[in-house]
Amino acid sequence: MEDEAKYLKKKIKPGVLDVHPHENNIIVNFEVEATILGDDGIPVVGNNRSCQKKIKIKNLGKDVDIKRLSEMIVQKCNLIHPSKVPEIEQLLFYMTKRKATINSESIENEMERIRTSATLSDIDEVQEKADLNDLDDYIDLVYDDMKSKVKGTSYILQLARNPDNVCELVCNETLLGALSRVLREDWKKSMDLCTNIIYIFFCFSSFTAFHQVLTQYKIGSTCLQVIENEMKRYDVIKEDLDIKKKVALREKTEDSQVSYLKSEKKFDLVIHKQEQLLRVTVYLLLNLAEDPTIEFKMIQKDLIPMLVSLLSRKSVELLILVVSFLKRLSIYRENKDALKENKIIENLRPLLGHKSGIIVCLVLRLLINLAFDVEIRKDIVRLGLLPKLVNLIKEEGHRVFTLCVLYLISVDDRLKPLFSYTDVVPIVINILQYNEEGQLDMELMALCVNLTTNAKLAKLFGAETRLLLRQSLKNKDPLMLKMIRNILVFDVQEKKHLIGSLDEIIHLVKSNPSDDLVVELVGVLAELNLPEIDFQQLVRRHDLVPWISAKLKNPNEEPTDLILEIIRFVGNVIRDVNCARLFATAGLPNTLIELITAKQEDDEIVLQILYVFYQMIFHKSTRDLLIQKSQAPAYLIDLMHDKNTEVRKMCDITLDIISEYDDAWGSRIQQEKFKWHNSQWLEMVTQGLPPDMEEEDDDYLPRDLMAGDSTNYLLQEYDRPPYVIGPDGEYYGPDVLDGDMPFFDRGNEDYSDYERLSFSMRGGDGHYGSRDSSISRDDRTWIS
Repeated sequence: MEDEAKYLKKKIKPGVLDVHPHENNIIVNFEVEATILGDDGIPVVGNNRSCQKKIKIKNLGKDVDIKRLSEMIVQKCNLIHPSKVPEIEQLLFYMTKRKATINSESIENEMERIRTSATLSDIDEVQEKADLNDLDDYIDLVYDDMKSKVKGTSYILQLARNPDNVCELVCNETLLGALSRVLREDWKKSMDLCTNIIYIFFCFSSFTAFHQVLTQYKIGSTCLQVIENEMKRYDVIKEDLDIKKKVALREKTEDSQVSYLKSEKKFDLVIHKQEQLLRVTVYLLLNLAEDPTIEFKMIQKDLIPMLVSLLSRKSVELLILVVSFLKRLSIYRENKDALKENKIIENLRPLLGHKSGIIVCLVLRLLINLAFDVEIRKDIVRLGLLPKLVNLIKEEGHRVFTLCVLYLISVDDRLKPLFSYTDVVPIVINILQYNEEGQLDMELMALCVNLTTNAKLAKLFGAETRLLLRQSLKNKDPLMLKMIRNILVFDVQEKKHLIGSLDEIIHLVKSNPSDDLVVELVGVLAELNLPEIDFQQLVRRHDLVPWISAKLKNPNEEPTDLILEIIRFVGNVIRDVNCARLFATAGLPNTLIELITAKQEDDEIVLQILYVFYQMIFHKSTRDLLIQKSQAPAYLIDLMHDKNTEVRKMCDITLDIISEYDDAWGSRIQQEKFKWHNSQWLEMVTQGLPPDMEEEDDDYLPRDLMAGDSTNYLLQEYDRPPYVIGPDGEYYGPDVLDGDMPFFDRGNEDYSDYERLSFSMRGGDGHYGSRDSSISRDDRTWIS
């Protein structure tokens, strides 16, 4: 050995230090240079090889003393020079701050580990290493007794696990025929034999090119039968074990205790082997399901109920495969409905607290697919998963997927109030408060925006309005500003906290090029309807009138949301008479009229413009200008029959006020309303009855009325005025003409043959206007 050492020289060159992508490991790169020396000490052969060493860091948290930990790492690892301590500190600090997310890469790595890991004890029991040249001998063993079959399939499995041998094995039709026949005939007789053969076919299924071969031998169908049978076997042995447990607890004898312990040990052994078999079987089906046609056939044979029932198993590797399979299936609506029928949420509930982060991550991703269904969202809340999901926000590794699930739940207004019974508000506020990166997760802000549309949750968030405003203005975050807007809608007290920031907000509005940010900033200003704010001084100080006019005069060049928020802001500030005068003299009414024409299809913009007109009507100076120097009343008349209910209401209110202050417009408005409400009657008067009605009854209307003369019209039994106003001022139906009208006792006063009655006709304003007429109880004539 000493002579060998003289002629071999090894040198280690330290390399770059790095961190593992998603694990708390420091990667030490180094290079080993080995040189063989001759008798004279001259190098004869040399070889260089790059190597890595992983240093696992356990219990790395924010409270760890990084400097001390760095010194310990350098002391224990001779590959790191003491001068690298500062670099180690930086790497450790980076690992404490980064988000330890479980991404798709880590899940794929875990799936690969499951695929390549040896789980069969029989493989280890085979002492002799399998040789491809002896394949025929191994096939012969498959035709022998059960022990030989298990041994022969173990040898073949050794060969199949080497990717270099797979092609040759698949091309051997004798081998495939023997394995498929033995699997069909003997899979119930030996669990080891069944596991070996399915594992061999699983190795083939890792290559998409060989899926057709497996389909030809109906391996997938056999695997489904295996799963179904093993589930029944599990139920039987579990029931037997439960019976023995009850007997042991009842009798409390030594024999019963020993019998129960033996049964329990046997049960654990069977379950261990069974879960190995189920693991490789599910994985094989997962590979074959890459073909949608094969996947559909599996579903037709009740694959989904089988997978859901396997969620109660304890094997981590089996659960990873099952949840992954369910996640793939859940992207189709039919499969989602089948999962709902099999009570998938009830079976997933225990897995949310599983010790394996990979399983929790997969369950969350499955829930994202399922939570688009309304009934499943209700099940998530009903079964108590909402508090568990909220607590998972604290774990950075699961935060993104958890927020996605919670966001989908928060979309439902009926479920949104239930968030107030969880810790979601303090958890979210804590994340926002200690955020040092500036940019927050989109999923987090989307959830917050949804939650703040609920009054109770908005008030809970409102306690931190100052913090949110400071963060949003510092980071220029439009989503956080949208969140603040929602809070201000419900919490009036919090509006006062924004008064000191008005100048900063307006400065950002006029100087920031981001449309999204400007929209939210203007939206915040539109919500500040406080009497404490001097809007006139604010508008003059920042010269907002020209900026607003320029934006509104070019509606096609600006985002529609920005136009809407500017109009809302104007409607807020012109409640101040001085501000209203500023905007009116700047030509705002005409600009808004042009905007109505340009955006007439957008009901929200039209409604907000009408609200601006409504506010301007209240001030005398702007009222005269709006009525006399603009066409606003004419546009209001055109819009009072709009299909949108709110637009019609706003038009009616504003036109009623105009009618009170301007007789000319009042008369025109009254006339237009009358024409609208009586359009059918007027059409009949002016044009006559349709031909089909004339043929049915020529006497439907009197000739003088059909000719356009409505005077001296004698009422018939079938023609009644709609209402009658009696002496008491009350309305009565047409039956009063038959003498049924109640008269009031007026003492000894005499009554004439004629009673002064007032009949009502519905006018264009929707009210019943009265018209006095003399009515004889004998003649029953109505002089219109």
